[in-house]
This record gives sequence, structure tokens and C-alpha cells, in this order.
Amino acid sequence: MAAFAAGVDVGGTKIEAIVIDEAGSVLASSRRLTPHEATDPAGAALADAITDALTELLGSDTTVPVGVGLPGMMTKNGVLAFAPNLPTANGADVVSLITQRRPGTSVVAANDADCAAVAEFYAGAAQGCEDFALVTLGTGIGGGLYSRGRLLRGRHGFAGEIGHMVIDVNGPPCPCGSRGCWERFASGSAVGRLAREAAAAGRLPELVATLGHPDAVRGEDVTSAAAAGSPEALAVTDEVGWWLARGIANLVAILDVSVVVVGGGLGTVAELLLPPARRALHDLVEGAAVREPIELRAARFSAQAGAIGAAFLAREHHR
Repeated sequence: MAAFAAGVDVGGTKIEAIVIDEAGSVLASSRRLTPHEATDPAGAALADAITDALTELLGSDTTVPVGVGLPGMMTKNGVLAFAPNLPTANGADVVSLITQRRPGTSVVAANDADCAAVAEFYAGAAQGCEDFALVTLGTGIGGGLYSRGRLLRGRHGFAGEIGHMVIDVNGPPCPCGSRGCWERFASGSAVGRLAREAAAAGRLPELVATLGHPDAVRGEDVTSAAAAGSPEALAVTDEVGWWLARGIANLVAILDVSVVVVGGGLGTVAELLLPPARRALHDLVEGAAVREPIELRAARFSAQAGAIGAAFLAREHHR
């Protein structure tokens, strides 16, 4: 098997390791459950699981470079500084831990959304685009930023935490400790929260009648109903789409990008949010009349974006 590079995507529940060829096609993959041992503050169990998945794919071959994407604030030298969904691994030196287990292997680690941006840059919706922003929609919102053809990581490696832009200081609390962060209004969890608020206000009578109580309404219920054409459910997804556009307008004002790629693992949700976001964006962007039109593109990669991008990043780092 002529592996170009290996990539690992670490999530809150699972770890997926893949190997890709030069075009970004996945040749093989391996999965493990993400460990959450409270007695493992140094991240050793996490490194063991990652290494085990890599060994299944690569055996003892240490010539294949490895990239790892993790959900949190990653320093440029591969330390997981802060990860709300992997608290037992906070402070783990991921690169050193994996290198210790696979001596001689070239290893690089970055934020998972940064890795997804790398995938879109090399082989996805942002090919040929030197300046763009990637917005990943999941339980929260992640981001990857490109400027002049290079991944923008910031002074310490923490750039791209776009989901924690505060867009409503009186908004709902966020797991990061702040209030009114963008991801509380335009993510998978935001669809559920706004849906329950709409149900409590009497705006989703059919769903409430089916489910029995406004508090029983989930985001999936609304997106399914919206995909089936329910006007009441579409009103909720349109609202979330407006909030998506609100945050994107902020990114455009800061970064002066004309391309924003929207991805993540939400599938149908992203498809529902993009049309209302496109409709709202022109009115929300500063100086829209004198700007190049802002293009919202659907990402090419979804569930494996982080792993594919991590592999491309590994090859880039190894050269």
C-alpha cells in the first residue's frame, strides 16, 4: 500500500485514523473509542489509542508522516492546551507522546477544524483559493483560516476559535465560560435550543403534538420536518441561518475574504442553513455594495475532513 500520509481525527467519542494517497483518497481506516480516564491527566491513554489505530494501519513503518487533529486549542508545538470535550487530556504533549510510541515517525498536531481547512484547501471546495475561511458546524462551531495560501494559526496556534465570538452579551451561557457565543446561535446544538424556544412559544404545534411536550423537541426533529417542507420548522432553520450569516459577516469584516466554506458533520443541517444564510449575508456584510460578492460554498469533505486534512498537514510538515 503506497500511503502518502496518515491522518488521525480525535473526537469526543471516537478516534479515526486513515491513510491517504496523493489525491486525498482514503486507502484504509481504523477506529477506536476515545478514552476519558479521569486518572490520565497526561493524555497517555489517548496517545495509546491513537498509536494502536496507527499501528493497525501502518504496522512498524515509521516512514509515513502522521498528522493529528484534536478538538481544542492546540499550540504550534503540539500541546493540547485546552479541550472542553477532552478535559482529561488538557495539557497533553500529543506530538511527544506519539513520537515516544512510534520513534522515528514525523508527527504534527493541530486543531481539528484547522485540519479540515487544510483538506478543503488541497483537495476540496477551496482548491485554488488562497484566502478563505472554513466554518465547521457540529455541536459547536470550529474554524480554519487561510491567508495568502497559508494556514493562519496565530501567535500560539490558537487562531480560528471563531465559535466563541460573542455576538450577544445577554445570550445563553457557553461551555467556554462566556455568554452569547456564536456557536450558541448557529450550530447543531443551537438548532435544538432555538427549536425548543419556538415550541414553547407555540410556533411548532405539529411537532409538539407529536412529541407531547415542547421540551421533547430536538434539533433532529426540526431538521427532519424542515427537510420535509414544514413551514414552521423552516422558520426555525431560517433563523439559525440568519445567525450563521451574522457571524460570517463578522469574519468577512475582519479577514476580508470572499470565500467562506461551510462544513462539519451535520449534513442535512448545513444544507438547510446555507440558503437562508446566503439570502441574509449581503445585508449584514459591511460595505457589501463595494465588495466582491461573498461566496458561501458547501465543503467537499464531511465526517473525515479532519483526518484527511491532518494527513495533508503531516505531508506538508514532513517536506
